[in-house]
Amino acid sequence: MKLLELYILRRSFQMFLVTLVPVLTIIWTIQVLGRINLVTDTGQSMGSFATLATFILPTIIPVVLPFAVVIGITQTLNAMNNDSEMAVIDAAGSPRMVLYRPVMMMAVGLAALSFLITNFVEPASRTSAREMVAEAYADLLSSVIEEKTFRSIEDGLYVQISERHSGRVLKGLFLVDYRDPNWDLIYYAREGSIDDSGTTLTMRDGEVHRKAKDGRISVVKFLSYAFDLSSMTESTGNATVYAGDRSLRFLINPDPTDKAFLASPGSFRAEFHRRMSDWMLPVVFALVSLVVAGSARSSRRARLHPMVSALIIAFAIRWLSFYVSNGAKNDASFVPLVYLVPIASALIAIFMLATNRQLKMPAFVSHAAGHWMNRAERRLTRVMAGTKGSDSR
Repeated sequence: MKLLELYILRRSFQMFLVTLVPVLTIIWTIQVLGRINLVTDTGQSMGSFATLATFILPTIIPVVLPFAVVIGITQTLNAMNNDSEMAVIDAAGSPRMVLYRPVMMMAVGLAALSFLITNFVEPASRTSAREMVAEAYADLLSSVIEEKTFRSIEDGLYVQISERHSGRVLKGLFLVDYRDPNWDLIYYAREGSIDDSGTTLTMRDGEVHRKAKDGRISVVKFLSYAFDLSSMTESTGNATVYAGDRSLRFLINPDPTDKAFLASPGSFRAEFHRRMSDWMLPVVFALVSLVVAGSARSSRRARLHPMVSALIIAFAIRWLSFYVSNGAKNDASFVPLVYLVPIASALIAIFMLATNRQLKMPAFVSHAAGHWMNRAERRLTRVMAGTKGSDSR
């Protein structure tokens, strides 16, 4: 690789990292803080919370990475143009491949990284995160809830215990259940215990107060009463597995008896084709950046900033790709479009680069932009002149 190509590659990769790290940190922080209830509700340690945060990170990288590519490359090329480096490269007679080769090498490498994360790292991280949350909530009633403290187990279900003993034995139970739309139930029991499966709470020596919606109240005393916890353990104790959590091997050859697959086979089809196409976006966005900012241009021309143009096109391609991927869930005819969107975008960009065509604004937009820039420049000149005059006085 030539010295000039190494220089372009280094600058582009540095700008890519400068873009990726802050954006990734902000989005990661937002996602992590949205799961802070794992610590506050279930009494997990900060170490467990940090582990969960680590599992979340691979799910964000494939989304942010393509946009970091387009920003990093466009900003690098635009800076080189402003410093007249692009004009010098053209004047020296260097072929355009000197500029294209390092950019595309970086894009292909990042596309391969995106493919590995999306198909191998992300599914395992998603599954581990769901299992971790499920285990934390499954142990909530039997070992985490503080004594003599009201806690919400799920919407409409609250519990307080006086003492906790070994063998999952609970003393002084007070349980409120508002989940039934027809009855409000309040349970008192001297003691209770949870079975090993965590699906049944057996209360002994207590009473239950039932209040109907019409105001009727009944009190029933019992020696032993089994309270069903299966709905709670199903919603919190067992991790639900979605198409995005499955491995690439499963998506290629799904188990026809799998409950999640039987419930929504279209989501598995769409997930597989999404993974097979999304990894191409860094390459597509790199080509878009080269079309927008890959040639020497005068800074006096009235045009949108290259960064704005590149991002608008990138967002449009990403939205269209997302749209057809969602459409593939319900209609198999959308599957070819999942691949057509990135491939067609890349081919159009390659054609424009091969024929040395530049992305231009329509004439009416260019004239309007030029008129607006001239007005802004005159207004700024008057403001600056007024400021100097006031300073001289």
